Amino acid sequence: MTARTCIPWPDKRLRTPAADVTEITDEIRATWDDMIDTMEAMPGVGLGANQIGVMLRLAVIDASEERGKAVRMANPEVLHASVQLREHEEASPNLPGVSAKIKRPRAVTVRFLNEAGEIEEKDFVGLWATSVQHQIDHLAGKMYFDRLSKVKRDMLLRKAAKLR
Repeated sequence: MTARTCIPWPDKRLRTPAADVTEITDEIRATWDDMIDTMEAMPGVGLGANQIGVMLRLAVIDASEERGKAVRMANPEVLHASVQLREHEEASPNLPGVSAKIKRPRAVTVRFLNEAGEIEEKDFVGLWATSVQHQIDHLAGKMYFDRLSKVKRDMLLRKAAKLR
C-alpha cells in the first residue's frame, strides 16, 4: 500500500472517461488500497482512480469523522438523487490551491461493484453524497469546476494557473 501522486491538471486523463471494471481482482484491491492511502495523505474524503492515472472506474470515499470507514466502489452510478440540494466547498488534489462552492443533491442512491465483486446499492447523505458524486464526475472525465458558470470557471482556472 502506497500513497500515489495525483496527476496535475490539465493532464488529458482527467478529461477522459475511465473504463468499466469487469471483475474484482487482487490488482483492483491493491489499487483501492493505494487510493485510500493517497486519499488519507491529501487529506481528502474521496478519490477516483483516474486522479492517480489509473484509467478504471474505481473510487473510494470516506467522509467519516473517525476515518477508516472507506467505501470501495467499481463502476459507481447514481440511481436516485434527492431534489433537495446541498452546497459544499469542493476542491481537487489535481488542481491544488483553489476551490468552489458546488450545489449537488443532498442524498443519492448509488449502485456499484463492491470489494467482494457483488453489485451493491447504498444510500449516501450529506458529505458522503457530495463526495461520491464528485468521484463519479471524475470517472466520467469531469471536474467539479465544470459545474460552475463559464465566468466563475475561467476565474478559478486563471487563479490556479497563477499558483502553479
